[in-house]
Formats: sequence, structure tokens, C-alpha cells
Amino acid sequence: MSSPEQPRLLPWTGPDGKPCYLSSDRTGYVSRLADDMESSQLAEAGELLEEARRVLGGRQWTSGELHLLAVELLAALTNVHRIAESRGARLPAPTEDTASHRTRIEA
Repeated sequence: MSSPEQPRLLPWTGPDGKPCYLSSDRTGYVSRLADDMESSQLAEAGELLEEARRVLGGRQWTSGELHLLAVELLAALTNVHRIAESRGARLPAPTEDTASHRTRIEA
């Protein structure tokens, strides 16, 4: 996990569109709110993927439907990317043992 000095990238942006960060022990109200929002965003992205499969699989769509789908997929992908960045930043740094194990597996 991240060190106390490493702020958490939150799953939302500020009013000006800039990223929001949280410095905490990961147990407070805002941390739980961020966890809940991440879960919701990931669930919505999964539902949107199913909708995209259905729409594109039918091969009968209008340009408006494709545009709306693209806009919704872009929003979902933006959220998922932010979640991945946030979670990746909170992963522990690899140790020498982990790095050498990874090298043996990849070789």
C-alpha cells in the first residue's frame, strides 16, 4: 500500500477538472466514499460494455446511437483509467525478490 506521504488519487475531479487527492490513513469517510464510487464506476463500465456488445452485435444502429455509445464509453474508460492509476500508485514497490521472481517467469 501507499505510504502516508503518498496521497490517494480520488475517483473524481474538482470543479476545474483537475485531479483530487486525499492524504489519510485509508479508513476515513472520504476513503470509504472513494471506494464506493470506484466500485460503482467499475460496475457501470461493465454494464456499458455489455450494452456496447449488444448494440454493435445487432449491426443495426444509427449514427446518433454510435455517437452516444462512444461518449459513454469514453467517460467509462476515463473513470477506469483513473481508478487504475490510483490503485497502481498504492501498490507496494517491488522488492528484489519480487523482481527476480518476475524475471524468471518472463524468461
